[in-house]
Amino acid sequence: MMAKRAEPTFRKTIAPGEGGTAVDTLAAGSGISKTRIKDAMNKGAVWLSRGRKCFRLRRATAILAPGDHIELYYDPDLLACFPAAPVLVHDAGHYTIWNKPAGLLTQGTEFGDHGSLLRQVELYFSMKREVFPVHRLDREASGLILVAHSSAAAARLSDLFQKQAVEKTYRAIVRGIAGHPGDAGVIETPLDGKPACTHYRIEAVDAAAVTSTLLIQIESGRLHQIRRHCASIGYPVMGDPKYGTGNKNSEGLQLVAESLAYRCPYAGKRLEFSVAD
Repeated sequence: MMAKRAEPTFRKTIAPGEGGTAVDTLAAGSGISKTRIKDAMNKGAVWLSRGRKCFRLRRATAILAPGDHIELYYDPDLLACFPAAPVLVHDAGHYTIWNKPAGLLTQGTEFGDHGSLLRQVELYFSMKREVFPVHRLDREASGLILVAHSSAAAARLSDLFQKQAVEKTYRAIVRGIAGHPGDAGVIETPLDGKPACTHYRIEAVDAAAVTSTLLIQIESGRLHQIRRHCASIGYPVMGDPKYGTGNKNSEGLQLVAESLAYRCPYAGKRLEFSVAD
C-alpha cells in the first residue's frame, strides 16, 4: 500500500447492525452499477481495512462486518487501460526475471493493480506463487526486472542490490551529440539531497537525428535518476514526458533496462541476461 493515500471515490465504516456484501454496500453508496463495481474489485480498486490489516478486496460477495472500513478508488479511464503483458525471461523457482514493456507499472496504485507487473505475474502463475518486488522500473521504461516469490527470496535478492552486487546496464537514446563513440563520463549531481552516481559510455551517435545512444550503469537508485541526470547535463532521454526540452516524441521513453548480471543466491553461479535473450 502506498504511503500517501489518494482520495477515494467512496468510503464507509460499517456500523453495528449494518453489513451485507461488499458489492451491495459499494453500489448503494457510490451510485455505480454492480457490474462496474465487480470489475473495479477484480482489478484491485477496492480496499478493506479490518483491524490492523489493510488489503485489496476482490471478492464481491465478501460479507462486511461492523468495524470494517471499505474504500473504492474508481477511475474508469484507468480501469479501461490494458498495458502489454510482460515476457518471462527466466524462471529460477524462487524468483523470476521478466522483460517489462513500457507503460506497465511495477506495482499497482490505490486505483488498481491490473496494469502492474506484479499482478500480471500473479495471474501468469494462476495465483499459485506469491509475488514480491525487489527493484523497480519507471512505468515509461522497459526492460529486465526481478520478481521474488517468497519473502525470503525477496530478502536475499534485495541484499544483492543493497551491496551493489547486481550489474544493471541501461541503454538510452538522448537528444544531442554527447561526444564520440567510446567516450565515457560520470554524472555525480546529488538528487533529492542524496548522493547519486551515473556512469555512461557513448555507444553510437546519429548526426542526422542529432541523438546519441548511451550505455549506462548507476551506483545509486534515486527516483528517475538516469532521466534526471541526463537532462541535467543537457542530453535528455528522448521521449521523456517529464524531463528535458526538445526531446518529446510519439515513440515513448527511449530507456531500456537492457541487461542484468549477478551471482544467484540459490544456484551459486553467475547468471547474465539481456533483453535480446
